[in-house]
Amino acid sequence: MKRFYTVIVLIFFTQIFNNILKAQTSIDTSNSIIKAFELGEIIVSASLDKEFVSSDEMQKLNKTNVAGSLNLLPSLILCNIGARNEGTIYLRGFDIRSVPVYADGIPIYVPYDGYLDLARFTTNDLSKIEVSKGFSSILYGPNTIGGAINLISAKPVDKIEVHAKMGIMSGNAYNTSVNIGSNIGKIYLLGSFSKLKREYYPLSANFDTSKLQTNLKRDNSYSEDDKASVKFGFTPNKTDEYSVNYIYQHGKKGNPVYLGNDNNVKVRYWQWPYWDKESVYFISKTVIKKMNYIKTRLFYDKFKNQLNSYDDNTYTTQNNKYAFQSFYNDYALGANIEAGTELINKNNLKIAGHFKNDIHRENNLNEPVRHFSDYTSSFGIEDEYNPVTNLKLVPGISYNLRNSKTAEDYNSKTNVITNFPENENSAINKQIAVYYKISKKINMSFAVANKTRFATMKDRYSYRMGTAIPNPDLKAESAMNYELATDFTFFNKITLHPEIFYSKLNNTIQMVDNIQPGLSQMQNTGEAEFVGMDFSFSYKLSKKLNFNANYSYIERHNLTFPGIKFTDVPKQKVFGFLEYQAMKKLDFVLSCEYNSQRYSTSYGITSPEFILFNSQVSFAFAKYLKIETGINNMMDKNYSLVEGYPESGRNYYISIVFDFSK
Repeated sequence: MKRFYTVIVLIFFTQIFNNILKAQTSIDTSNSIIKAFELGEIIVSASLDKEFVSSDEMQKLNKTNVAGSLNLLPSLILCNIGARNEGTIYLRGFDIRSVPVYADGIPIYVPYDGYLDLARFTTNDLSKIEVSKGFSSILYGPNTIGGAINLISAKPVDKIEVHAKMGIMSGNAYNTSVNIGSNIGKIYLLGSFSKLKREYYPLSANFDTSKLQTNLKRDNSYSEDDKASVKFGFTPNKTDEYSVNYIYQHGKKGNPVYLGNDNNVKVRYWQWPYWDKESVYFISKTVIKKMNYIKTRLFYDKFKNQLNSYDDNTYTTQNNKYAFQSFYNDYALGANIEAGTELINKNNLKIAGHFKNDIHRENNLNEPVRHFSDYTSSFGIEDEYNPVTNLKLVPGISYNLRNSKTAEDYNSKTNVITNFPENENSAINKQIAVYYKISKKINMSFAVANKTRFATMKDRYSYRMGTAIPNPDLKAESAMNYELATDFTFFNKITLHPEIFYSKLNNTIQMVDNIQPGLSQMQNTGEAEFVGMDFSFSYKLSKKLNFNANYSYIERHNLTFPGIKFTDVPKQKVFGFLEYQAMKKLDFVLSCEYNSQRYSTSYGITSPEFILFNSQVSFAFAKYLKIETGINNMMDKNYSLVEGYPESGRNYYISIVFDFSK
């Protein structure tokens, strides 16, 4: 098997060299193979800082979940929260609480702490993933202090569409998915299903085994993710559209134990028997007299999970003090309404209202259920003003309000539930962007955005397993984001997209130690600054050869507590891939990623730098069928995203893909 892939790679580089010398005419290979569900997009026509990963890129780079897919973009950093085995990302230094995740414009983040395990979200039913950075549209709603991520689902365009995939992977794993859709004019229907199951992931041959990990099959690293979705749409005319959508996810996973050298980290024997999510939403767009529109979204989002903590690595007994069974049973109910008009000359004016009620219910086994409820609303206005042909201004402002409706406090010694004090918080977001088209091939933009994030339920009410004092009166964090971006195109072959950015954070929610002896508290005491740049590059070398790369650099400074390190984000990240079409039916992709050293703890423990190489070969052996096979971590690098939690070593996969449309 190793010899086979060595030969493939040698052929790949030989053909690349030959085609560079021939310098053939280029073609665009970036088009997505799946139609985007435009009704689910948040549209700001002038934006230069909105980027996306297409379904085509996810497929040819073998990205099966949202976390891995987002890692393809500049300034997005993949992190695996080791203590919870959660796949997440950082955007320009902001974590997922400050970068809300949406599905077709519907907020889907977890009510209690604002986090979301993006590794549980498979990608088979997505057309693309859109990312808005520091200047994200007011139309997204509250809490977009660092940006926004929108998962855009697919939409059928032909009478019959079938896309199916079945494959096996290292670690006794398999992946299967199917999308079946139909569009018959005014009505369209799409059904999707996927299952991704893994018993373990293989460690690198360079990993040193230990008492807690005796072989190269990562202990307790199993996972299983089932996802099903249905979309029904009605388009009575060319401008109006109405759609009902349902998504169901069932997941379960283990949590590999800590294998590092930090004595402050306790080994956890954790498993999640279920991590389930359901979403039902309705989206509509109605155009009124050509120049006006109204867009509505109504949604119900449900989240349930169970976490079991065991005594040891047999995962059978729960007798020690740290052993427990914890249950979450959450849901969110809400709506947002967007209206726009172009009746005012040179203006495209939009207003939006967002309303969301978050319900969190939790308890440990044999304890009473505690109830928490937040009501959040937002009212915003955004305009696209085009004073002259090549210039566009986009100002926006919103008022955001969060009210605590219910928050119950539990005393485990007396088994009595009482109420935390009621609290509320309001915040105003203000921003403006200037877009200037210097020529057909050069665009420029400058944006300033003052954004906020409300404290989560966990920020305000958590005792942190007996080590902290709750603080219900926490106020919103704020950040002033600045960004300068440009687009260049040369010879219709080379595109460059550099950006520089700076964020000044105020009222940052940070943990303050020894508020009482041995107890800490979350407080609005922090100031920080994030500064950096990212750079995207694309070169169409020939008809058959395309090269894409991006570079990210970021520094984060804790101005209030310089000794406390920001974690999980390397200063430098590089990602690139070469795509070569050796013949009409045969494609090669070789990708490379570099991450510099990053802090894993606030007191200075680091995870070393690493470089990874991945490859994929795709061969269409019949009219509707092709085979995909590849190697991830080709050099079998022993690396980690978080110190003490080694990632997968060299691993293989092979899949059969069926694509049919008529």
